[in-house]
Amino acid sequence: MVNQSSPAGFLLLGFSEHPGLEKILFMVVLTSYLLTLAGNTLIILLSVLDPRLHSPMYFFLSNLSFLDLCFTTSCVPQMLVNLWGPKKTISFLGCSVQLFIFLSLGTTECILLTVMAFDRHVAVCQPLHYVTIMHPRLCWQLASVAWVIGLVESVVQTPPTLRLPFCPHRQVDDFVCEVPALIRLSCGDTTYNEIQMAIASVLILVVPLSLILVSYGAIARAVLRINSAIAWRKALGTCSSHLIVVTLFYSSVIAVYLQPKNPYARERGKFFGLFYAVGTPSLNPLIYTLWNKEVKRAFRRLLGKEVEPRVS
Repeated sequence: MVNQSSPAGFLLLGFSEHPGLEKILFMVVLTSYLLTLAGNTLIILLSVLDPRLHSPMYFFLSNLSFLDLCFTTSCVPQMLVNLWGPKKTISFLGCSVQLFIFLSLGTTECILLTVMAFDRHVAVCQPLHYVTIMHPRLCWQLASVAWVIGLVESVVQTPPTLRLPFCPHRQVDDFVCEVPALIRLSCGDTTYNEIQMAIASVLILVVPLSLILVSYGAIARAVLRINSAIAWRKALGTCSSHLIVVTLFYSSVIAVYLQPKNPYARERGKFFGLFYAVGTPSLNPLIYTLWNKEVKRAFRRLLGKEVEPRVS
């Protein structure tokens, strides 16, 4: 009754019960993926080529853009194949790789958004010491910690998930190989895996989100003490983009990993998971571009449409 190794792979159900919806989702996912590739590549190029963007904020932003490129590329091509045609299978090795990358990069993004909140906290609350505190060495260390924590989390959680005794039908009720969906596919005892996922959710989701809220609480208190309207607008411009990205990312991730166990919540979780995997990576560059004058100016300079003022 139980297939221990699942050598034939898995069947990703996704939205197969809604064939008409799949064609619409194919166009939506393809458009979002192209926007993700173009937008995040542009942000990385601007952060590297424009000397005015050689600051901690854009260093972390370029890390986030690179992460989003890798994150979407690990799942979108397979997703497009499944949405377009009748073939919805993924090999056991392909599922294993996808799960490992998904866990690693998802965890890294949680930590990286926390690091970016700390950067904004220092910029607003300690502006005179910002350059001293956020020196390049510390920035590299913080970014490295985020990537290493993501790798460690994936190394810890991926093997126990893949060792589960999966049911012989091999039907994963999701569009990607994620931990919650693979746990639901198991025909054996999943108590250990559920406890592990709960602990990981607290450490990777709840704790970083709490630190982000504490950082923005301190930022709000600092801003309320400012009497200058110009300083208000500057503080708002400094933090608004990151706050929107955090809200979109964490709301969708929490909906996927902390959802109740019922069919309605599971179906709704698929849409949140789709937004988490495809929507937020495509929206992040738009949010940072639309709300950030420095990025828009850097883009105009790259196109040669902004003339540098002459110094007499």
